Amino acid sequence: MVKRNQSNVVSVPINIPQFRHDLITWFEKEQRELPWRENQDPYRVWVSEIMLQQTKVETVIPYFHRFIQSFPTLEALASADEQEVLKAWEGLGYYSRVRNLQTAVKEVVADYEAKVPQDAEQFGKLKGVGPYTKGAVLSIAYGQPEPAVDGNVMRVLSRILLIEEDIAKVKTRKIFEEAVRQLISHDNPSAFNQGLMELGALICTPRNPSCLLCPVQEHCIAYDKGIEQTLPIKTKKTKQQMKAYHVLVLEVNDNEYLLEQRPNEGLLAQMWQFPMVEITEVSENLLLPYINEKYQTTGHSIEKLQPVRHVFSHITWELNVVKIKCDQLHDIKQHQKTLSLEEISEYPLPVSHQKVYRQLLE
Repeated sequence: MVKRNQSNVVSVPINIPQFRHDLITWFEKEQRELPWRENQDPYRVWVSEIMLQQTKVETVIPYFHRFIQSFPTLEALASADEQEVLKAWEGLGYYSRVRNLQTAVKEVVADYEAKVPQDAEQFGKLKGVGPYTKGAVLSIAYGQPEPAVDGNVMRVLSRILLIEEDIAKVKTRKIFEEAVRQLISHDNPSAFNQGLMELGALICTPRNPSCLLCPVQEHCIAYDKGIEQTLPIKTKKTKQQMKAYHVLVLEVNDNEYLLEQRPNEGLLAQMWQFPMVEITEVSENLLLPYINEKYQTTGHSIEKLQPVRHVFSHITWELNVVKIKCDQLHDIKQHQKTLSLEEISEYPLPVSHQKVYRQLLE
């Protein structure tokens, strides 16, 4: 169990040198071949760490390849059009990640001679660079002994060190960061931090950890006590909010469809979508009059497409998708366009509206 001495410094109750050796030896032998591990270029490491936030490795791999192919350097990303960048990120979700990344990269190009800063304070001040990203990039790319603590690492260390603090609380992260500072190898911080991450991904999983295969089993206090399944301690999130919308697939001019851009701020900012209206505002049997009035047109028939459900981190969308053939639309706003199916493919759509779009291609 982690304890603090009179100076409030974390005391780690395991054989630290042996733990480092066992973890790093295992990682160097068993690590997965991943594209961002081909070299430790700071830009590539940075992009991969941003992509991997709240996203599975298997999902990230093809996106990483495409993104690096489109924007192979800091300069290429800094000078790219934002819509092009969003399109490259399309489907990964959490789009503020890539907006912040591009903003930060522009600052690096302008202020740091297009070199990712090695100084922890400078790098940590960049847009979207939190404590985890800072620690991961500086340790992996620059070999600095900085802690990189995410949910995986907290799960692993809560078991090894028997830390029974609630990992859902922000203040708990400090305990784990202090523990990592005690544990981390100063000779090879890159392999140490990646080893903890890999251990959490492959062995010390959330459910049914493979303790018999664990390279650091002999150091694990929770395993010794038989309570590894009860850790980490994590309070449940509040129930997700549910929002129901009609998605209006308005067809005009034979296979042209109305698309609109979302606002500059907020959920899915600046992405493109088919128009939506909350079901509580307009019932389905009143959709034709609603469309006729809103767009100064005549809607003819309503065809129901497959409904779409999409879960965000904090909200769930239930989408009733309807396709309506219309005469010419007369009240199109500045943020709206009528586009062919081929043209729509060039615009960044959120995952939920990609599902709608694919139905139109069938």
